[in-house]
Amino acid sequence: MKQSPNGFVNNRVLRLNVGFLLGAGPGKHHETGFDVPRMRIDDEVEVAYLRGPLTLSRTKEGILVQGTLTLGVDTECSRCLTPVQQEIELDIEELYAYPNPNGAEFIIGEDAVLDLTPLVRDEALIADTHSVLCQPDCKGLCVNCGANLNEGKCECDDDIDPRFAALRQLLNNK
Repeated sequence: MKQSPNGFVNNRVLRLNVGFLLGAGPGKHHETGFDVPRMRIDDEVEVAYLRGPLTLSRTKEGILVQGTLTLGVDTECSRCLTPVQQEIELDIEELYAYPNPNGAEFIIGEDAVLDLTPLVRDEALIADTHSVLCQPDCKGLCVNCGANLNEGKCECDDDIDPRFAALRQLLNNK
């Protein structure tokens, strides 16, 4: 698979010509799969990889796309901002309307090309909305100096809220 000079595979690999299925009529299906390295889906979504099988089934309304795609997404820890790669599984089941796309969200154009890009983009954005941690017990960043507390104690003075000063004394009396 050819990569561009910036290291990304062109997202055109998500555009599938399904003319053979449209011509075959309802009831026919086709298995396809993806194993794509680093790819920029659009300006908002980049993936380290995209893998998985899909089944394309011809129905009287269009093409039903079903399968599970696995994406590797480069993100950062929500506590300490360390780079982390998150694996996201997308369960895909979507109808691409053809020939009457009235009101359908996903359609197949007259060129018989089914474009998975908007679907994968939307699903990846939805799946990537929860926070990710670099490790379950991530200590985060110091609120005063911004040091990564996973790498050791910071050099800040332990400024304590005066309301908690009595609790500090209990710790010191141990």
